[in-house]
Amino acid sequence: VQLQASGGGLVHPGGSLRLSCVASRSISSIDTMGWYRQAPGKQRELVAKSKNDGSTNYADSVKGRFTIFRDNARNTVNLQMDNLKSEDTAVYYCNAVRYVSSDRRFYTYWGQGTLVTVSS
Repeated sequence: VQLQASGGGLVHPGGSLRLSCVASRSISSIDTMGWYRQAPGKQRELVAKSKNDGSTNYADSVKGRFTIFRDNARNTVNLQMDNLKSEDTAVYYCNAVRYVSSDRRFYTYWGQGTLVTVSS
């Protein structure tokens, strides 16, 4: 699975951005689609994820501000980011996790990353 992320850019504090991730194949069989981010000098961390059962999880730091949308029909997962703060500045990565029963293992895929800069 190849993942193409887009939508990053420069935004003022309090502003909004919408990130988009398009998969090269159907995501209907992919267990989890999500977004991670990595700020300079920090480890990559989970931002939000959406499972095939409809459940979602968010990092505490983004709850109430970010919303993840998964669209299996369009093979996309989007991240709506509102009320952005300077601490949201990071490279954001799209992620997919697929379980292959014949292999009895999970496969993880990453997009190339898109830079989000929140600054006045």
